Amino acid sequence: MATSWFVIVGLLLILIGLTDTWRRELPVSASALYLLAGYLLGPSVLGFLQIDLQRDAVLLERLTEAAVLVSIFAVGLRLRVPLSDRLWRVPLVMATVTMLLTMALIFGAGVALGLAVGPALLAAAALSPTDPVLASDVQVEHEHDRDRLRFSLTAEAGLNDGTAGPFVMLALGIMGTHALGPWGALWWQRDLLWPTSAGLLLGWVMGFSFSRLVVWLRREREQALGMESFLTLGLIALTYGLALLLEVYGFLAVFAAGLAMRQFERVDNAAAATVVDPVTDLGPEAAAHPNRASAYMARVVMDFTLDLEKLAELVVMVVIGALLTAAAFTPQSLGIAAATCFVARPLAVLATTQGMALTTSQRRLAAWFGIRGVGSMYYLALALTHGLSGPAWRPVADAVLVTVALSVLMHGTSATPVMRLYRRARRSPLPSPPPSHR
Repeated sequence: MATSWFVIVGLLLILIGLTDTWRRELPVSASALYLLAGYLLGPSVLGFLQIDLQRDAVLLERLTEAAVLVSIFAVGLRLRVPLSDRLWRVPLVMATVTMLLTMALIFGAGVALGLAVGPALLAAAALSPTDPVLASDVQVEHEHDRDRLRFSLTAEAGLNDGTAGPFVMLALGIMGTHALGPWGALWWQRDLLWPTSAGLLLGWVMGFSFSRLVVWLRREREQALGMESFLTLGLIALTYGLALLLEVYGFLAVFAAGLAMRQFERVDNAAAATVVDPVTDLGPEAAAHPNRASAYMARVVMDFTLDLEKLAELVVMVVIGALLTAAAFTPQSLGIAAATCFVARPLAVLATTQGMALTTSQRRLAAWFGIRGVGSMYYLALALTHGLSGPAWRPVADAVLVTVALSVLMHGTSATPVMRLYRRARRSPLPSPPPSHR
């Protein structure tokens, strides 16, 4: 097994590296190619990768957990818009109200297709968050990108992987593998209110304190220069570890840490911008420069996390592809997948963003690009390691796997050409009004 992984991952990395420029011209995402490669290498075709969802649930949980952590940290680093800016209103609604409505609609579809209440809620909770790992083509293009559609999809993906957690635990409680307390009192306290609010606070304190300490050491002592990769991994691991110790949501904490690092950089460089452009003039000598230290650190850390994100995307999508079998494509799983992609997400977005600061085309694109992927697989693996078993687990697993596959193929294939048309339309001047005939 280990030998196969070394050979397969090595060949894929070299192949993707050599053909990346050519691949970008294709109307298909890298994640779709990785998914196909995993399926061909898995037990359904060649049999090189032998992965079992139940037997390897702990390994799958760790792989997907690491992928989501790196990705949501990178998402936080991309968001340089001040928290007081009205641009945040849409993604906050989409990560909460929209996600809850999406979950309710998927739950209804699951029950209508024959799932019991607990499994239907588990499938809905796992499939409700959009994916920060696979959504790179529809996310902000750089830290100064203020496009409402791209910003909303990016921030939503960073937030809702954490906000889905309480409802996964609620579903496990209904199925008898997690304590909810009388009238759900324990769930409200232990799984919803405390871990959500405390997770965001912990991440913000960690990210802001870390950034301030490193920049101070570089400016005042010319210490802590370089080793940004170690510092990045250390911050992610420490923040997540403390979140687990405090029993708060680590995904939200790590997202908030990345966001706090970027917000510190923005505030720190506000005055320096009148002297030198701290964001674009970032050679190696900028690491300890009084006006550029924080911008240099944020840029290097973001570049490193984006590379890690691509590696995580490759590994996890190959695994998901290897887990796919023809038996998973049942009428029930296909129905839930179709309901998620074609009904629940579009209706929820269109209903909850009515009257908000989005154009009609932006609302339609936001309704379409609800990519499901690594986050959904993480919650499925988490449920399996928390005791999901018996006749209930297979229909839930099939629904998640088929929905992820459908979403990756559809959204991944459409993201590049559709977003190119969107960018072209946004750059085009508005047509002149018709002449008056009065």
